[in-house]
Amino acid sequence: MPASPLYFWTISSKLKAFIEGFYCIAEEYSDPPYGVYERYPVKDSALLMTSADEFFWTFEQAVSYYQFAVVNDIGFHDRGMLLAGGCGDTNGKPQIDKTGYLQKAYEFGKNIYKK
Repeated sequence: MPASPLYFWTISSKLKAFIEGFYCIAEEYSDPPYGVYERYPVKDSALLMTSADEFFWTFEQAVSYYQFAVVNDIGFHDRGMLLAGGCGDTNGKPQIDKTGYLQKAYEFGKNIYKK
């Protein structure tokens, strides 16, 4: 389950390096759909992110990367997203405790596999 703060409108370099590490375990895909030539172990994934601001476009690039690379290309099953905007201020002080996202993250984790 990827989790990352938002840095310059995308995922952190540590998470990107983790995702790119999957390339070394890729297997050949003899009948690829949509031009995908590698096959990876199928896993579930969810995206959890925090950001200081909360504009309508804040998470757009990160969500696009997650959906394209992790879900579409690697082929993980998306279990959802929790995008926590407004968790900081201009002085870099955390404010997630004032947003309600800690409780939302708890509920998200508790319910991710409930049917």
